[in-house]
Amino acid sequence: MSEITSFPSPSTDLSILLLGGGGREHALAYKLSQSKRVSKIYVCPGNGGTALMGGKVSNLDISWGKPKEFKPLIEFALKEKIDLVIPGPEQPLVDGVEGSFKKIGIPVFGPSPIASLLEGSKSLSKEFMKRHSIPTASFKSFTSNQFKEATEYINSNPFLKTTGRCVIKASGLAAGKGVLIPETNQQALEALKSVMVDKEFGNAGDEVVIEEYLTGPEISVLAFSDGYTIIPMPAAQDHKRIGEGDTGPNTGGMGAYAPAPVATKEIMDRVLKESLEPTIKGMREDGFPFVGMLFTGFMLTPDGPKVLEYNVRFGDPETQALMLLLDDETDLAEVMLAAVERRLDSVKLGYKDGYAVSVVLASEGYPGKYPKGVPMTINPDMPNGVHVFHAGTTIKNDTGVTDGGRVLAVCASGSSLREAVDLAYSGVDQILWQGKTYRRDIAYRALSSEPAPVSSSSASGSTPAPVQSLTYAAAGVSITAGNDLVDAIKPVVKATRRIGADSNIGGFGGSFDLKAIGYEDPILISGTDGVGTKLRVALDYQKHSTVGIDLVAMSVNDLIVQGAEPLYFLDYYACSKLDVDVASDVITGIAEGCLKAGCALIGGETAEMPGMYLKDDYDLAGFAVGAVERKQLLPSNDIQQGDYLLALSSSGPHSNGYSLIRKIISLSGLSLNDKSPWNQEQQVGESLLEPTKIYIKSLLPGIKSGLFKGMSHITGGGFTENIPRIFDSSSLYSDLGVRIDLTSYNLPKIWKWLMKTGNVEPKEMVRTFNCGVGMVIIVSQQNVQKALDSLKENGEDAWIIGQVQQGKGVEYVGLEQFGQ
Repeated sequence: MSEITSFPSPSTDLSILLLGGGGREHALAYKLSQSKRVSKIYVCPGNGGTALMGGKVSNLDISWGKPKEFKPLIEFALKEKIDLVIPGPEQPLVDGVEGSFKKIGIPVFGPSPIASLLEGSKSLSKEFMKRHSIPTASFKSFTSNQFKEATEYINSNPFLKTTGRCVIKASGLAAGKGVLIPETNQQALEALKSVMVDKEFGNAGDEVVIEEYLTGPEISVLAFSDGYTIIPMPAAQDHKRIGEGDTGPNTGGMGAYAPAPVATKEIMDRVLKESLEPTIKGMREDGFPFVGMLFTGFMLTPDGPKVLEYNVRFGDPETQALMLLLDDETDLAEVMLAAVERRLDSVKLGYKDGYAVSVVLASEGYPGKYPKGVPMTINPDMPNGVHVFHAGTTIKNDTGVTDGGRVLAVCASGSSLREAVDLAYSGVDQILWQGKTYRRDIAYRALSSEPAPVSSSSASGSTPAPVQSLTYAAAGVSITAGNDLVDAIKPVVKATRRIGADSNIGGFGGSFDLKAIGYEDPILISGTDGVGTKLRVALDYQKHSTVGIDLVAMSVNDLIVQGAEPLYFLDYYACSKLDVDVASDVITGIAEGCLKAGCALIGGETAEMPGMYLKDDYDLAGFAVGAVERKQLLPSNDIQQGDYLLALSSSGPHSNGYSLIRKIISLSGLSLNDKSPWNQEQQVGESLLEPTKIYIKSLLPGIKSGLFKGMSHITGGGFTENIPRIFDSSSLYSDLGVRIDLTSYNLPKIWKWLMKTGNVEPKEMVRTFNCGVGMVIIVSQQNVQKALDSLKENGEDAWIIGQVQQGKGVEYVGLEQFGQ
């Protein structure tokens, strides 16, 4: 027998069983197939994309589920001599697939059933983090028979000293949808009931975690672990909400990009040392070493990275982007084998320079009900560098059709994030099916904060440096920042498009086609306004996401009182030095306001004017145009004595009277970060920045039905100045006025506090503020109930606040007792 001098070479004929049928599994199959050691990959059940890969990859039609249903898989694995099992989703891991295959000697890249409870039980994972001093949000857990105690806990305002808000989490697995983020205590109580009592997430809500709401950017860190060593991949950022600008309901993920620029080396070092390594060490100490992929969500708070939650598998859609970043020398199969064989420190994990992006294409209606079986057309000649990973697809009659909510992920990599994003979207344009839904702003926050290119030069010797060539930038104006802002806001602006408005922002102006929306005899109505000194509150409180809504509201509410449907809006943003992040927040708010009003944001102007504004100050102005059929123009010509006045509530001070409000706040000694005396659930600044209510969609049905005779938008000037403006529009009404019954409603707490603290007289209140009423409507006596019903059906709780009478001006009933 010859002497053995070296270990035998590893097998180059590996067979892999990959469980799952989503985009994550397609991406994993794509990278695994590049391994020289892998000869066969069975994807069970796979999808239309993995069915078309060919070569090493094929789909496997075997049903599987909980432990007893793993038997057919086990029989197949033994027959085909499978060397490694890779579960894609979390459910088989929690159900014990690792233990089932371990018994027959086949390794699984994934944790044991008990270790999988890091994802399977949020209550367990939070207690684990607390026990091992891993940074996370403060929390408390409650079981299904502790609903009363959980309610009392929320009512105690446990997080009042921090953000004042809480998050409600179903402890069990809820397909990524078991996290509710209420904005107020009342919403938190409703969320708690929906989880614990109404069983919105089924048995996953048998236990809930109530935890502190954290603020900051989120990152997802996927890390390989063998129970001793943990190696993180580049941090990614997911986009959970369905709509541009992170609006609308949560989804399983609409796109991702990596590496996330906010995850600096310093941040990633802290993530590894403070969270990931203690997690792996803690799992060993608790007796359940973690082997597989640990996917951890982090919030980058002002106090550092804090763990939001653990997942025990690859993320989707993060994986699709990350697979494109792994370099050609990295063998994913070898990395996974090294993990299960407890030798992860022996393998190489390398990454390409640059960035990768995934854009998810979904079915129409997702994340709600959506159709299946819709034929797709995918151009086979995709731009070079674009990869299409299938998720909810199948093959029917030799045609690719949709078979899920998230259908495809279009991915690309590039030397810069902008290059990767543009390339991915060029691929999106090559795919067609009816109802294709996707976000057009993947990576918008990172793109909006990209620094402008900086050139440098050096000189040597004694030759004097030439006189610097002056530029616009040298004068304090950055054209690059302006261009970055346009790029950042294009997706949110595009989301406001409506029929008739097809302009792209960034041009010289916008157009609107009235004929396209069916107007027969239209009159155009225009209005312009600003936000006033409410901007000072936004600047001092450093929250800029709502003042854009205010800007839209103040203009479009002035249109609707004339019966006009807002069609389009333009904005003007002026500052000393353009801060792209701040401006993006403001204009995203403007776009949100346009969506609420049903109008298109078709253009605007950003003016950077050094020396005109102080430091970070900025100013806003807005311009709106609407249309009304001539016969529906308000006020009508039949207003008469005895007609009723209906009131619609305001959402707060709206955007008027802030000079006086700020004066009262200052005299009271309160800061914007103090708890609000009139609303214990909010800080003063948060409450004062409540956006102006937009009444368009609740009023248009009544206008179209001819129920309303006239309207008054209660802005600066209060009841006293605004309601008479209805009658000033025509000499027909020269002798008409109104009687307002101030006892017809309860004055909201904020107004009572302002009156008392500022010693403001009732007469001054009603001629300065809206006093809780944002809109007043005139209706005939016979149409009162119809008008009330129409308003209620469209989301408003209106009430009768007075009547039209002879005699100009406003007469008040109950003025002396107002606010008491």
